[in-house]
Amino acid sequence: MSVEPNSDLQLEIGYLLLIDVVGYSKLLVNEQVELLQELNQIVRSTPSFRMAEANGKLIRLPTGDGMALVFFRSPEEPAQCALEIHTALKSHLHLQLRMGVHSGPVNQITDVNDRSNVAGTGINVAQRVMDCGDAGHILLSKHVADDLAQYRHWQPYLNDLGEWEVKHGLRLNLVNLYKDGLGNPAIPEKLKRGQRWKKGGTPVRPVRPLRWLKFALVAALLLAALALTSTFLIFFRRASSTTETSLGSAATVAVPEKSIAVLPFENLSDEKENAYFADGVQDEILTGLARVAALKVISRTSVMQYKTGAKRNLREIGAALGVAHVLEGTVQRAGSRVRVNAQLIDARTDSQLWAERYDRDVADVFGIETELAGKIIAQLQAKISPSEKAAIEQKPTDDLVAHDLYIQGKTLIETSAFSTPARESLTEAVHLLNQAIERDPAFALAYYELAQAHDQFYFGIDHTPARLAMADTAIQSLNRLRPNSGEVHLAVAKHLYWGYLDYDHAREELKLAQQSLPNEPLVFEILGFIDRRQGRWAESTKNLERAIELDPQNSGFLKQLADSYVCLRQYADAERVLDRGIAVAPKDSVMRAFRASIELEWRADPNPLSSTIRATLAEDPREGQKIAQLYLRASLCERDFDGASRALATEPIGGCYDDWIPFPRASCEGVVAQMKGDKAAAHAAFITARNEAAKLIADQPDYAEALCVLGMADAALGNKEDAIREGRRAAELVPVSKNAIEGALLIRYLAVIYAWTGEKDLAFEQLTVAAKLPGFLSYGELRLHPYWDPLRGDPRFEKIVASLAPK
Repeated sequence: MSVEPNSDLQLEIGYLLLIDVVGYSKLLVNEQVELLQELNQIVRSTPSFRMAEANGKLIRLPTGDGMALVFFRSPEEPAQCALEIHTALKSHLHLQLRMGVHSGPVNQITDVNDRSNVAGTGINVAQRVMDCGDAGHILLSKHVADDLAQYRHWQPYLNDLGEWEVKHGLRLNLVNLYKDGLGNPAIPEKLKRGQRWKKGGTPVRPVRPLRWLKFALVAALLLAALALTSTFLIFFRRASSTTETSLGSAATVAVPEKSIAVLPFENLSDEKENAYFADGVQDEILTGLARVAALKVISRTSVMQYKTGAKRNLREIGAALGVAHVLEGTVQRAGSRVRVNAQLIDARTDSQLWAERYDRDVADVFGIETELAGKIIAQLQAKISPSEKAAIEQKPTDDLVAHDLYIQGKTLIETSAFSTPARESLTEAVHLLNQAIERDPAFALAYYELAQAHDQFYFGIDHTPARLAMADTAIQSLNRLRPNSGEVHLAVAKHLYWGYLDYDHAREELKLAQQSLPNEPLVFEILGFIDRRQGRWAESTKNLERAIELDPQNSGFLKQLADSYVCLRQYADAERVLDRGIAVAPKDSVMRAFRASIELEWRADPNPLSSTIRATLAEDPREGQKIAQLYLRASLCERDFDGASRALATEPIGGCYDDWIPFPRASCEGVVAQMKGDKAAAHAAFITARNEAAKLIADQPDYAEALCVLGMADAALGNKEDAIREGRRAAELVPVSKNAIEGALLIRYLAVIYAWTGEKDLAFEQLTVAAKLPGFLSYGELRLHPYWDPLRGDPRFEKIVASLAPK
């Protein structure tokens, strides 16, 4: 029997909460037992504990004088759980606790008693953090506090204590978490006696935004991230459609002779970490070929699903992707040597056109990629310009480790739109890309991806000027390293589009980007988004179809096109596109739920959506968080109180966004309580929602979406004048002429505010407008949703409902 240790540790990021009973050792044995039992009951009753346990994403461990909880979904989970425990302690004053929170690598193991346990530096650091505190303290490592600082609602409660030397000479930067009487604002006694290395004492917040000095610096603006995250957020709502489309399967479209898909290369190396090295080889070849205007090159998102494993049917792949040729290969890295095998296949006949093998020093891998791209271009007899040739030959970096980190970060960004919660993927991507840049400060493409990650944060998670400033810094570096490049123009276009709603200048930047990035589907997708926001629905559809032609297996693009059809209330077209999306991603629970929701919006039939949700949860309860918003919508429309409560339990901690409207979780809790007739619970929930919205407005007075949230809360609380003023202001800030989608949505909510405050005439005035606009208002919603109960029975309301009924 081998006694060699297993070095293949399965490390993962854990979000740790350590809890210690202060004065435990001074208690009698029976008192210790009673206190631990009491602590167990308090902890197990917290919503954060129950949710994580229900999702199978929690490890709980006794520690003698307390316990350790390891969460795995979000850095918010341990912090929120700590606050919930402190809230419960108000009725258990004899129980004095201190807590420490950290995130870091942990390894799930089985101990000598065959029980689940964890090991790793993450839990060791969490212990050091907790040990610094006194009774009542919730101390955080700076690492996890920085993650929390990305969420606006945490920022006021994070107080930097500075850097301190703790046990064994370890230096920790500590942050004190306290809010509204929870936690302990005092400096811990141990720190008063200890060695401070670096002063703190200020709230932890993202950096302040940079001010542009010249319009030329707009080239440093960014939002290279919107495209994918917008995919995840916009489809959750309802009502859309566009004019008749010619979109069909890729196989039905004439296949250009000079077209190719570069499939993922198989990693033949013994080391698992070299998988990203193999992905990097494929990525560089694909990126180089995509710069050639004479070629049609399929995007990385669509080809990555054909990872090696089962035998590939290249004819079927070529037909599905709409290409005549396929490149596949293998990569084997051993020490300082690398072997790359590649073969070009005619996908129509499944015949090999040529094959090449390279055995070289690993440092020359970029040279191999350039040679392969050149041979493919020659074989396909594609015309190539001097600038295209120069771009292909330009090495991304001389640091292979930095390139591996870049590929990992890029992959996380590409998939973050479909992960829940997306913030975890983006946080890790930022970390990886910063590591790549630390190794090679001249790595231009790493800055491009870093800017994209920050912009995706801004798009759906952290809508603050500080986040834009982070993207701004990254793109300034990109512009310095590769001025006037396609990547700079594309980044600027997305940033102008989403960050500033500057559609005209964004279009100009997209035209410039397309000159050097002719096969970039995001160019066409963003054009489609701009057209859609400007109410140019036919043009939007054409551009989205072009994006899908270059990225035919991108389920996110298909969701976006379906969204346009829902907005135009062309539901049959939406169902057709979503059926294609399900064929592309049959396990995508959100795609299936979205498809089922069409019957609710179109025909006021919630049964297909409800049955799809039940089947999904029965198959895998963890999918509940991904479809929580649709689950809640179906339950509300069916007046299913228990279902609505279960849906709320699966809602992400960050809230229940309605597209870009940042409703906090408390807003949805208030609506459910209203439906149940629980006035006290509804009032308490809307008070909480109002407070959270007010904090957003304090930071950003013209944040229209947050004003909408504030107006809805005030309407529910009976603050009539405030609610109407806030709802009107939101609609004024983002009119339909400026944003056809968001403007229509704000008009819809203004109608709800009027209805809830008893202003029926004004409600019908706004509702009539909303019903005539493309947008997220549907026949099914008006028929079934509790939002509109105050208007039911009025002939004017029934007339509007009838105008949206299926014809």
